[in-house]
Amino acid sequence: MSYAIPFDTLAFVKELEGAGVPPSQAEAQIKVLATVMRHMDARVDDLAANRDKQAEKKFDTLADRNEQQVKGRLDGLATKQELDLKLAIVEANLKRDIKELDAKMETRFKEVDSRLKETELRMVIKLGAMFLAAFGLLRLWPIPVQYVPPTPATQEMRLPTHPPAPPASPSPR
Repeated sequence: MSYAIPFDTLAFVKELEGAGVPPSQAEAQIKVLATVMRHMDARVDDLAANRDKQAEKKFDTLADRNEQQVKGRLDGLATKQELDLKLAIVEANLKRDIKELDAKMETRFKEVDSRLKETELRMVIKLGAMFLAAFGLLRLWPIPVQYVPPTPATQEMRLPTHPPAPPASPSPR
């Protein structure tokens, strides 16, 4: 990439000769100035090329890093078929676990039910035995109070009665 500055050497030589510089010196100055400008132009081109190389190197490094990150992420991702397969495996395991839990719960319920029935039977037997014992004891125990009918020889004592109250008369108006 060239950043050459347009420079009219003939006009510069005429300018120098017009200022009183001998023509050989004016030509020498133009040659030196042209050489310096060429070197400066080459130096600017070198600097620009170096800057472009560094930018390109930096860009390549960033591109490589991004590419590695993308590859790493893509390697971590599974395909749809792999996900479907994993999902099917998980689903089958869950169904198996649910069936096992159902079977365990059913056997547990049966155990609890049989224990409850056994306990209920024991309670009925014990309660029946308690009732039988209570009624058996009552038959053996004497009744402390007995009904004794009154004898005709006893006399009943009566309290005097008050005479009935006279009827109330209607009030005059």
